[in-house]
Amino acid sequence: MKPIEQLPFVRAWFDQRRVLVVGLGKSGVAAASLLARLGARVAVTEKKDRSNCLSWVRQLPASVQLETGAHRLLQRDWDLAVVSPGVPAEVGNSFREKGVPVWGELELAYRVLVLADRWPAWSAAITGTNGKTTTTSLMGAIFRAAGRNTVVAGNIGVPLCAVINDVRSDGAVALEVSSYQLETAEAFRPAGGVVLNVTPDHLARHGTMAAYARTKFRLFQSQQPADAAILNSQDPWCRTLAPTVHGRVHWFNDRISRPWKTPRYLPGRHNVANAMAAAVCARALGVPDTAIARALAAFRGVEHRLEPVRTWRGVRFINDSKATNVDSTRVALDSLPGPLFIILGGEDKGAPYGPLIPLLKKKAKEILLIGEATPKIAKELAGAAPQVVCGTLAKAVQHAASSAQPGDTLLLSPACASFDQFDNFEHRGRCFKKEVGLLP
Repeated sequence: MKPIEQLPFVRAWFDQRRVLVVGLGKSGVAAASLLARLGARVAVTEKKDRSNCLSWVRQLPASVQLETGAHRLLQRDWDLAVVSPGVPAEVGNSFREKGVPVWGELELAYRVLVLADRWPAWSAAITGTNGKTTTTSLMGAIFRAAGRNTVVAGNIGVPLCAVINDVRSDGAVALEVSSYQLETAEAFRPAGGVVLNVTPDHLARHGTMAAYARTKFRLFQSQQPADAAILNSQDPWCRTLAPTVHGRVHWFNDRISRPWKTPRYLPGRHNVANAMAAAVCARALGVPDTAIARALAAFRGVEHRLEPVRTWRGVRFINDSKATNVDSTRVALDSLPGPLFIILGGEDKGAPYGPLIPLLKKKAKEILLIGEATPKIAKELAGAAPQVVCGTLAKAVQHAASSAQPGDTLLLSPACASFDQFDNFEHRGRCFKKEVGLLP
């Protein structure tokens, strides 16, 4: 099978088009690299100084023009703008006002795959505030159990543009999709779209819960009646916005549906809901029940999500670094027995921490605070459990190791983004595991 960049009818659309990629990082590098291979005249603009993004700069093709430390290239004339997730919405709006199409990296990859006639019939896209990575990974496992060549990509950490030549029309694709990616989705059309839940997150970006929920439901805007929309029957926003979708609505909840059994290695009701969402989506796409059952029985979860790290002197250490919002931390607390020490903090995302109080009062011995959000969390959780300001992850692990008793658990479930002290939540999780591994 020829690489997509060698297909004349795909290259013809992009050849010599002036394309500006706004923002580096994984998405920006993947988009710029694909566009360059397709013959576009590509430039990248990144507000960070070159010294702060050297690892990304080194991955760019030599033909790509690069601007760092400023956004002067925004003022030039372009045929297309590809905006990375997290770039302020007003940047995209300024291009639209000039009549310039604005895509995200996911939209770019989708359109290229459609041009190449390689978008598979078994295509699933999963969004929601919590559970996206677990459900997307499980979706990929189900497709593989059915014997399909499968690509798992998107917000899960692998840009679709970076693996675009691995996608086959007779294969399958499972995509984790964030609200930031959906802001720039237009033609993107998964055969199966899943909204797991909509709870407070990214409110500093979206402003209101209603706006955040509507962004999530952009997942369905290009679906047709033959497509499937998989929605959580227990989520108020899913019930409210269900009439706006164009595909066939299929409901799931946190109860096991026949003929499947509880996933053996996934604790908690939230993981039952994740498993049922994947199973319902797979069945709607025509995946045999036997393949679904095999995948559910074997799936062991994902790194950084309620990941057991070590039992040390009778104390369990759990890495839930992927809990980057309050509701995800609430789910983690609900899934684990007490007594426990919990590490909270990082970069605040605008949601209140009060919903954690009942579970903290019931299960937490101490709240260990790290990062920029420490003052806000300390104030909002006053009285929920004793608090210790640790500042750093290393000090939090050391404090818990000296204070915890056999039978206790140390849970890293920060309820915050990681960017104040770490590159991303994966980096935070790896640092936690390293510190735990250093305990004598």
